[in-house]
Amino acid sequence: MYFPLQLSVKPFSMTLREQLLNFDVFKRAIIIMNTQEKKSIIVADDHPMFRQGIVRQIEDDRSFRIVGEIGNGEEAMGLIEKLRPDIALLDINMPGLNGLEIVLKCKEGKLPTEFVLLTMYKEEQYFNRAMDIGVRGYLLKENTFDELLACLKSVAGGKHYISPLLSGYMVKRHARLESLRKKTPALTLLTASEKQIMKLIAAYKTSKEIADELKVSHRTVEKHRNNICMKLNLKGANKLLQFAREHEPLL
Repeated sequence: MYFPLQLSVKPFSMTLREQLLNFDVFKRAIIIMNTQEKKSIIVADDHPMFRQGIVRQIEDDRSFRIVGEIGNGEEAMGLIEKLRPDIALLDINMPGLNGLEIVLKCKEGKLPTEFVLLTMYKEEQYFNRAMDIGVRGYLLKENTFDELLACLKSVAGGKHYISPLLSGYMVKRHARLESLRKKTPALTLLTASEKQIMKLIAAYKTSKEIADELKVSHRTVEKHRNNICMKLNLKGANKLLQFAREHEPLL
């Protein structure tokens, strides 16, 4: 005999209080998610009107949030140390500390911030120095408002961004570094500790300063220096410093 299966389904219902509660939870989740996605940015430039224009443009984009703006290099350094933003947008030429000096100090302090430099200078030497110390973005001021958001999004995504007018410098830089690698295969013989000491030598640090920074003995630093000179076949008082300066991008 056939007995049809009968299901009893109760209509889904929700009280007004439950609906409001669920909506509030959903709203909070969206706010938290949006806050987490936004990258924090500090803007430092000593020209107030230019700086405020940058701030307004960034604030109009939902990907970023401004956590500070400043017009002095030393104050910018303090703000970065205190707030540790995801990205610091710095004028390369400011009173107090310039943009390059700020980046160098932050890198030495192992701060997690990425850096974008704004510059009026088209000289290749400034560009190469910025790349040597780990700058992610390099923008010409004359094109800032056209390229700013594209630059910040590239840097936020872990990429580099260079103003198109300077892209030739990047090509030349890669060619130069490749040439250095081929000329100095002995660099691969250096240990991580020896490369770290070479970077500090390239920054004109003395053995005592290196020992203090790395929290090792002066004798340990001198031993590393001797080992480096032996591996690279360097002889003479200033040869190690000269080599470190020339090959800093490879360290």
